Amino acid sequence: MRPEKASVVSDIADKLTHSPFVLVTEYQRMKVNDFGELRNRLAAAGAEMHVVKNNFLKRAIAETGLPDVADQLVGQTAVITGDKDVAPIAKILKTFATEFKLAALKIGFVDRAVLSPNELEQLADLPPREVLQAQLLGLFLSPATKLVRLLNEPASALARLLKAKAEKEPKQAEAAT
Repeated sequence: MRPEKASVVSDIADKLTHSPFVLVTEYQRMKVNDFGELRNRLAAAGAEMHVVKNNFLKRAIAETGLPDVADQLVGQTAVITGDKDVAPIAKILKTFATEFKLAALKIGFVDRAVLSPNELEQLADLPPREVLQAQLLGLFLSPATKLVRLLNEPASALARLLKAKAEKEPKQAEAAT
């Protein structure tokens, strides 16, 4: 392989290695303006989109030790990488694909696991990471909150009973006089 091609493969492999996710999409029939729009949306979310030759991508995947998906790398291919959460990126791609009827997802890697286009669409439907973390924290705190209420209930019931008795005694004293 010529040195300039080896350099390109090395750059792609470096991007694949340092990104927690890799999404491979097809951009056939996409106009330059549409491609620029998609790149701008992805850049705002902290992702990059690069057009790559399938042979270069296959070699970079082999270099990084990702699972072999060479049979799915056909047609015009673009690779999306980033350093943040994959869910917002998948949501951007899904929205863009429905708006423009372009940029179909081929395959994805998240934490070195292969995801199908259907799994990536499900990922796009998830709420943002912060919302999921808040929901999880709520689930963790729920039993503790219930336990505190349960432990406080006997004391609260006794306090209510004493208050009711204290309010009842002056009324009985007034009725007797």
